[in-house]
Amino acid sequence: MKKFNVLGIFLILLMVLAGCSTEKPAAAEPNAAPAETPVVEGPKEDEFNSQILFNGSSTLAPVMASISTNFIEGNVTWDKVDASFPEKNIAIYVSAGGSGQGVKSVIDQTSDFGMVARTVKDTEKEQLPELKEFKVGIDALTLGVNPNNPVLTVKNNLTKDEIIKIFSGEFKTWKDLDASLPDKEIIVVTRDIGGGAHEVFQSKVMGDVQVKADAIQAPSMGALVTKIIENEYAIGYASFGVVNQNIGKVATLSVDGVEASEENIINGSYIIQRPLIAIFNGELTAPQQAFMDYVMSEEGLAVVESMGFVPVK
Repeated sequence: MKKFNVLGIFLILLMVLAGCSTEKPAAAEPNAAPAETPVVEGPKEDEFNSQILFNGSSTLAPVMASISTNFIEGNVTWDKVDASFPEKNIAIYVSAGGSGQGVKSVIDQTSDFGMVARTVKDTEKEQLPELKEFKVGIDALTLGVNPNNPVLTVKNNLTKDEIIKIFSGEFKTWKDLDASLPDKEIIVVTRDIGGGAHEVFQSKVMGDVQVKADAIQAPSMGALVTKIIENEYAIGYASFGVVNQNIGKVATLSVDGVEASEENIINGSYIIQRPLIAIFNGELTAPQQAFMDYVMSEEGLAVVESMGFVPVK
């Protein structure tokens, strides 16, 4: 598959408020015995950890980054979250590398939480014996096209069979889909194979049929939607949330007569959908639990909704 060079998303949030007060040491009395050299102990294993690391889905990363920003700006230090916590600056890092990378980072213990925009596989669960899942929302994969694509004037619905023929390359031009459409090449845009969207689309739609080898692979859902916006004859499985962030720039087609609406996503009638999950392995520390409580609160889920996704209520 084709790939275009786009730097991977890397979102890092860190607020460090420098400054502390120090008291001037009292002057030593004349002829006083020299003070003993204090013993400086290294950090203990159970020392409070003020930072939390997230890695994974490029769809969920901007959502988690926005929630993290609100949490940091609203509290600044951990003692403002809970009086029993020390006065340490809150540091939350969010980086995007795909759902598969998110799971791997938790397995390898290179991050605390993995962001996953698909279900966790059984083979992955075997490596996460104390898996905890926090479902923050639902996303759907819409059939997105450029608003100037003439297909919208001819038909606003695609059958599953037509979708398979488009994405496999059996239909090479829009005229193959409908004789009244232009004899223009269908530009197929997909996520890269490491993305959760690719796996969802393959399992929900394509089945055993593979996406054509020369489809354009986008490194993120935002990049996929940008390709549709830039090309009149492109089509791709665009995230419901990202489409909502680009209203007027991307048009969507129904699938088997079912529109990708919030109502149809919630009731399950629109089948090309996926969960947005933060995963963790083991027992959460007190600050980790405090932050995830905030993520799952009304305030946290309001961010999920504001960014175009369907929050879990």
